[in-house]
Amino acid sequence: MAAGTLISVEEYLKTSYDPDVEYVDGVLLERNVGDWLHCLIQRNIILALSRRYPDIFAVPELRSQTRTTRYRLPDVSVLLAAPQTKYLLEAAFLAIEILSEDDSMSRMIEKLKEYAATGVPNIWVIDPRLRQVFTFQGNTLQEVPGDVIATGDPRLELTREEVFQHC
Repeated sequence: MAAGTLISVEEYLKTSYDPDVEYVDGVLLERNVGDWLHCLIQRNIILALSRRYPDIFAVPELRSQTRTTRYRLPDVSVLLAAPQTKYLLEAAFLAIEILSEDDSMSRMIEKLKEYAATGVPNIWVIDPRLRQVFTFQGNTLQEVPGDVIATGDPRLELTREEVFQHC
């Protein structure tokens, strides 16, 4: 959903929003977050990755530039090194989106394509309601059939149990 009138990138980056919003070509886009299941999955992923791989940075909702006039807020970004800027201007190693009931597939696919075009080598989508895990590669969303979801090199992995713990 659009909120308000067109604003500049500079205005967006210097303003705090509660809840935070994405910026797409001058328009502020609200995000579907904040429900218990979404937050629990986000927490599970960040804790599990941080415990298993203490040298990586698994962080929630880091503003990430996907185009000159677009900033997205992946539910979880995984970085192999700390960013050198306040907002992520380079591709994350892993971007994770957690579906909410009100997410539209067309908006989600648009975001996933932006992550891929930016150079994010690993993109995961988690559906808490259906307890499904997907990867997005080559403009294709594919369900992960097994119990483990993993990235490419370096290999970071999580089990379904870790992702859906307490759900």
